[in-house]
Amino acid sequence: MLMDVLYAAWHTLTAMAPYLLFGFFMAGMLSMFISPRLVETHLGGRGIWPIIKASLFGIPLPLCSCSVIPVAASLRRHGAGHGATSAFLISTPQTGIDSILATVSLMGPVFAIFRTLCAFVSGVFGGGIVDLFGPADAPPVDSDPATCCCSEAKGNRFMRAMQHGFVTLVDDVSGPLLIGLVIAGLISAFVPATLFTEHIGEGLPAMLLMLALGIPVYVCATASIPIAAAMILKGVSPGAALVFLMTGPATNAAAITTIWRLFGTRAGVAFLCSVALTALGSGILMDIWIPATVLRRGITAEAHHTAPWQNAAAVVLLVVLALPWLRKAWRKTCNPPKEGA
Repeated sequence: MLMDVLYAAWHTLTAMAPYLLFGFFMAGMLSMFISPRLVETHLGGRGIWPIIKASLFGIPLPLCSCSVIPVAASLRRHGAGHGATSAFLISTPQTGIDSILATVSLMGPVFAIFRTLCAFVSGVFGGGIVDLFGPADAPPVDSDPATCCCSEAKGNRFMRAMQHGFVTLVDDVSGPLLIGLVIAGLISAFVPATLFTEHIGEGLPAMLLMLALGIPVYVCATASIPIAAAMILKGVSPGAALVFLMTGPATNAAAITTIWRLFGTRAGVAFLCSVALTALGSGILMDIWIPATVLRRGITAEAHHTAPWQNAAAVVLLVVLALPWLRKAWRKTCNPPKEGA
């Protein structure tokens, strides 16, 4: 049984590894050109245009729903409107250049494009709802000249970008991604193929179940992909899987609490309802657009046809993902806790 789990997890890893490694590289390159100051400059004020720009800004940024919170709080402090800040909080965790490429690797370009469009629409819709129900007073503008890490003139920008992509970002996603791979392996090995089709069903009931699962459970955008792919192979419809992919990364206690604290109770409820409604609507459209059998064939083909270079990429990715844990172990070895501390 253990070998079955490891076998399924390994095949998922080989399919994702080349795209994830390239995604980490692109994430680092993006950090060279997209600074917090640039984002803050374009998102001030109320209205639909800052909300649209906030969603567009958030889509390629590789920030999970935890790391996006301080960035969103900074946007708020520097004058970003209620709607723009909320749109950024909704769209950013759902995607990222690494997550988009990983989705292409397991579920194909059509699913990846549709997921990205849904993240943009949910950000615009949610931002508009929060802007409508949020407090009317304008946010305070921080007049102090904030210092940005991107303003440093000295040093090797490329090396700092690679450190962001392969160190900082990997530190954020390594644990959830490895857990997601193990969960995908467990689902593939132990969940009966008829569980979802016979006992849960498809359509709206399955989507509501995925909604109830995704809202309270935090899963980062990349780590949720192998879990969703495994569920699709076990009978979950593509639309229900998309609901999980949208709500898992976008909603958790930290993000909801942040909205509550920044904008109040009504805006917090509006935030949660907008994510749920757009996820259900996107799931319904996904089931109409992509037949489940076609998507399952594509996922199965990716899982059972691996080239030697994909295995090599998987080994490299495992090393990259293991580095944060090795660094922590090294620090504990070199700096043991003092007695009585």
